[in-house]
Amino acid sequence: MSQKRVAVILSGCGVFDGSEIHEATLSLLALDRRGASVIVAAPDIPQTRVHDHQQGQDVPGETRNVRTEAARIARGPVRAVEDLRVEQIDAVLIPGGYGAALNLSTLARAGAAMTLDPSLARFLEDARKARKALGALCIAPPILAKVFHDAGVRGVRLTIGNDPGTAGVIEALGQTHVPCPATSFVADPAHRVVTSPAYMLASGIGELWTGIDAAVAALLDLA
Repeated sequence: MSQKRVAVILSGCGVFDGSEIHEATLSLLALDRRGASVIVAAPDIPQTRVHDHQQGQDVPGETRNVRTEAARIARGPVRAVEDLRVEQIDAVLIPGGYGAALNLSTLARAGAAMTLDPSLARFLEDARKARKALGALCIAPPILAKVFHDAGVRGVRLTIGNDPGTAGVIEALGQTHVPCPATSFVADPAHRVVTSPAYMLASGIGELWTGIDAAVAALLDLA
């Protein structure tokens, strides 16, 4: 059984304005089944928007905190990303959900000109320099593309499945997009990175589990 320490970075709670709950939960399950020790963390910032998942529409004027909402998934308090230290972890995993493109980054509105939440950018760059294993699911891989881009690294192999728009962002940031089915993953051992399409392609939670479980196993192998 692995005793690897993994920081799971959440972006809220809910597919359209935070972390995708199935992806986050199955990531935690896959890590737990392999004996990993998990630190759940999130930026302590307001959400970019609040979405009513029952009505299928944004809620103007409502504000929520990313870290507070992430605690719903963690079933209790989560660490602020700014308080994470790379010496405490062996790997990082970022589940998807549109919060990765809204709260962790400005991907949703800026594409390849995106910026990252400053606390997250600092932590991920520290993790990259320390050669920690980095994983991202669904819409989150462009975050890793940006981290490597800003460090002057090009050609990192990443996947979001086959969506041409998001794949184009990865390519515009100097990295290599690799098409991949929902049930698999793309590993780049040289850069210690694992990504998987998750709900960018998965047709249901069973298919989602297959891909996430395989990606988590690969991430822990690199950690």
